[in-house]
Amino acid sequence: MSPYPFDTLLVNARVVSLNDVLQQHAAFRDAFEESLFSFIREWHSGAEQFSQHTSGSTGMPKNISVTRAQMTTSARLTAEALGLKTGDTALLCLSPDFIAGKMMVVRCLVTGMKMIAITPSANPLEQLGPETIDFTAMVPYQVHDILRSSHPEKLQQLGSLLIGGAALDDESLAMLQPFRCRCYATYGMTETVSHIALKKLNGPDATDDYKTLPGIVISQDERECLVIGAPHFDGKIVTNDVVQIKDAHTFTWLGRWDNIINTGGMKVMPEDLETEIGKVFRAQKINNRFFVGSLPDSKLGSRVILIVEGHVPAPLRETLMARLRGQLPGYKTPKEIFVVPRFQYTGSDKINRKETLKGIAGL
Repeated sequence: MSPYPFDTLLVNARVVSLNDVLQQHAAFRDAFEESLFSFIREWHSGAEQFSQHTSGSTGMPKNISVTRAQMTTSARLTAEALGLKTGDTALLCLSPDFIAGKMMVVRCLVTGMKMIAITPSANPLEQLGPETIDFTAMVPYQVHDILRSSHPEKLQQLGSLLIGGAALDDESLAMLQPFRCRCYATYGMTETVSHIALKKLNGPDATDDYKTLPGIVISQDERECLVIGAPHFDGKIVTNDVVQIKDAHTFTWLGRWDNIINTGGMKVMPEDLETEIGKVFRAQKINNRFFVGSLPDSKLGSRVILIVEGHVPAPLRETLMARLRGQLPGYKTPKEIFVVPRFQYTGSDKINRKETLKGIAGL
């Protein structure tokens, strides 16, 4: 059982009895509601193990088992870090099929926050009334769309907003700055049972560094990749994320070890290069999504390439290449620009670099 102090949930603007959910008397209207009701019943049944599919942050995607104790401890760490308490209101607008959505439900049940659930969409705040939301979590594309909607001021109704799953684009990050809603990027994965560190994105205390939740221990392996220890899982988790550790509780994420490009004996970190290229894109008013990858090269071993989604006219592509050559070191400069109609994406809306590159290699 849980200390959830409310008899009802607000699900897609209708009041649903918690007892009806537990007795399977509550009718679901879509796959999101079905998944939500099912997980609430599973949690209230006293189940100690929960199966969850990983995203591949620490290796190949796979099914793992997370425990009730792990999820409970993770929820309490987040509540402690953000000052969440019984009686607060939380908005669930992520699918409980993924760990981020599941943990939003667990945080409500463990902390005693009133749950408002809205079927995930590009702009979940469209369906939100005038109520204040103390806490919610979203993925970047939702924040992107809210900021560009006709009512971005709805963000002012939020107390704390976690943004996870992928990086928020620089333009959206700039647009967030005037809002009083406290926005955080999250660092974590299924294996760590959601996030283990937060990075403040707006306000006077905005930073490029992640600060760990209480009780999290961080170190590095020989690759300079992050190694995580926490009170809610045994042993240590070795990631493929290259980081710079600032102190016992603070680190800067640099990129993925498995994305590093070795070109002519020089190592290129795609994520770092993407930050530099993003400045050129903004100067040229190019809003297309892009990423840096590589293709085999007989001379260099691998050559750096730039892959852009959507449509880029040939003259603009030539201008872009000229600007990149003028602003980047030779070994970092993309040797080619590929434009594709649409990237391949994962189920959690991350760019699937490997699958997208397979299509490029076949051209």
